[in-house]
Amino acid sequence: VTHSIPACIGSMTINGKQLDNESPVSIFAVNKCYETVQDGTFFDGSGFAALVREGYKVRSDVNITLEFRTTAAHGVLLGISSARVDAIGLEIVHGKVLFHVNNGAGRITASYEPRGTNSLCDGKWHKLQANKSKHHISLIIDGNLVHTDNPYVQSTSADTNNPIYVGGYPADVKQNCLTSKTSFRGCLRNLVLTKGQHTELFDFSRAFDLRGVFPHSCPGAER
Repeated sequence: VTHSIPACIGSMTINGKQLDNESPVSIFAVNKCYETVQDGTFFDGSGFAALVREGYKVRSDVNITLEFRTTAAHGVLLGISSARVDAIGLEIVHGKVLFHVNNGAGRITASYEPRGTNSLCDGKWHKLQANKSKHHISLIIDGNLVHTDNPYVQSTSADTNNPIYVGGYPADVKQNCLTSKTSFRGCLRNLVLTKGQHTELFDFSRAFDLRGVFPHSCPGAER
């Protein structure tokens, strides 16, 4: 057996003595049990998931789709950044979703802000699609499209070969297209990156580094 069990365990007794689950000697990647769960992965606001250890090449085109659910007005969604300036980033700042791209000549941003009394931080699921096609970028939130003009039309490729950080990133990792260092608190699901004909659905349980992230279990009401 090489993997932990994805389940809830309670009322454990050894040699007639019930163990105290509330005061363990040590604890790692253990969360609460919930009456109801939804599809998704829970981020507790303290860490991140790191994917593609060998590095992800954004280059000229990439399409990102995911669903998120949160009540927090700030949080990192995703970042891929070179050590220089080339990078892309998705984040929630003051309740707005920002999609940043830097192809090497300067950062540009597509920003979506919900209208009226609508909120993206209402604890409900929202669908996000971010698209970079050479120097064009666009953002679609719940079917609402926004795009932005890019003055750097000659610069078309984000030359990265770096891991994908989701929900946050380590303090010693540079992220050139994120303005926030606040880790995401909430749930994410259906993260898909598409380049040309290649589409990849990412499984958070296969991340090479997980901190404060609980794959395949998005809590409803606490038990």
